[in-house]
Amino acid sequence: MVNKKIQFILKRREDYNPFSHSKNGLSTGLYNSAFFMNEMMKDLNFQSQMDIAIDNNCIDRLVTEYKPTHVIIEALWVTPSKFSILCKLHPKINWIIRLHSEMPFMANEGIAMDWLGEYIKFPQIKIGINAPRMLSEVKAFLNISNQSDVTNRIIYLPNFYPQEYWYYSPLDKEKEFIDIACFGAIRPLKNHMVQAIAAIKYANKFNKKIRFHVNSERIEMNGNPVLNNLQGLFQHLADSNHQLIQHKWTCRDQFLDLCMKMDVGLQCNFSETFNIVSADIISQGVPIVSSKEIPWASTWWNADPTDSDDIMNKINLALNFGRMNVFLNQRKLYRYTNDTKKIWYDYFKGE
Repeated sequence: MVNKKIQFILKRREDYNPFSHSKNGLSTGLYNSAFFMNEMMKDLNFQSQMDIAIDNNCIDRLVTEYKPTHVIIEALWVTPSKFSILCKLHPKINWIIRLHSEMPFMANEGIAMDWLGEYIKFPQIKIGINAPRMLSEVKAFLNISNQSDVTNRIIYLPNFYPQEYWYYSPLDKEKEFIDIACFGAIRPLKNHMVQAIAAIKYANKFNKKIRFHVNSERIEMNGNPVLNNLQGLFQHLADSNHQLIQHKWTCRDQFLDLCMKMDVGLQCNFSETFNIVSADIISQGVPIVSSKEIPWASTWWNADPTDSDDIMNKINLALNFGRMNVFLNQRKLYRYTNDTKKIWYDYFKGE
């Protein structure tokens, strides 16, 4: 076993309700991401544990109980003033703040740049980033804002996804409807509207009827107008039999079962670093159409997120060559996650 003891700490969602949420009350994407990383590190023979904090004040207790060498704080939620206390209480701990977003998404976090600038002032803190472009941009910002070079404290720690998905779910050509998934939280950068128009164009061009599936319970970053427009769009298409299907936010096993029932998944988003939704869909043997923002996705089915005609054509391509789509995307995802394992192992072994 490698002589490192790693602790992942996540914050419970502020809107947590024990009667309507899971016991963790977490964003599914963030929770799954940290869970996958924790399991990967254990498979690599590191001691690793994942804990959930109600707020900043839980961290001292959690690290005192576990006694880690490294603490990975998932996303921006611990205030710089709290770190001034934690670094004094636990001077031997290496702290890593791990970011999960590209700059367009981060621009909507009003505290992001200020907090990053404050974090890097503490020698015990490093900034972990899961996307190369964001890595470059944060390095540029923090190196300019500090008198000393902090490049070695801004580190690349990409995402991992379980590598158990070697099968294909063939299209049922006798179905009355084509089921098109556009899952994930409703946010402007997720680009639901353009993808919905593309799906409708596909249906009209090839004389099909579609069911356009979304998750309607997670509305973030002024996403309410997006959902309202989706509902208005399909309300006025009722005579065409195209349908908007709105799903509740479910546990992971139920979500994977839902993904398996789809014919194609759309994730032609404006900003991504990994996109677990695409990985979930492709893991169930269902083809995807994505944007170039998803780093592991096959470029053959990349579409311009601003061009509904391009997305429409890639939907047709994905449905006609579904087996190839799934095979190439599964292979590329496997290679990406193999690289992830090596990057994390090399970093923590060398620490």
